[in-house]
Amino acid sequence: MARRQLLGVVDYTLAKRALLREVRTGLRSKGEICDAHPELMRAAAHVGETARRGCPVCEEQLKLLAYVYADDLKQDNGRVWPLDVGLGMAADRPGAWCYVVEVCTACRWNHLSEAFVARTAG
Repeated sequence: MARRQLLGVVDYTLAKRALLREVRTGLRSKGEICDAHPELMRAAAHVGETARRGCPVCEEQLKLLAYVYADDLKQDNGRVWPLDVGLGMAADRPGAWCYVVEVCTACRWNHLSEAFVARTAG
């Protein structure tokens, strides 16, 4: 997608790896990290886009959601969107943020995967 070139990226992979390592070593339980809010689960089931990778906890299919925050969105600020829609909205608004969350509807795993910030208007 050409619009992604307009977006700066923050990747949360290292934080996810550290959290999963804590589960493997017994510092945290699966119950502590598989705690998705019911609204997040509903959004994943109805709006989420199927990810290419499986859940790092139970290996079932992950869903990806986009939450967009921008000054001019008014009542849509912070609303959940399909991934491509959310990224496009963020790319079109300088200073907008699009947060991508991965959710497993089987075990309730959820984690902030990436955050995109618009550098310039598209």
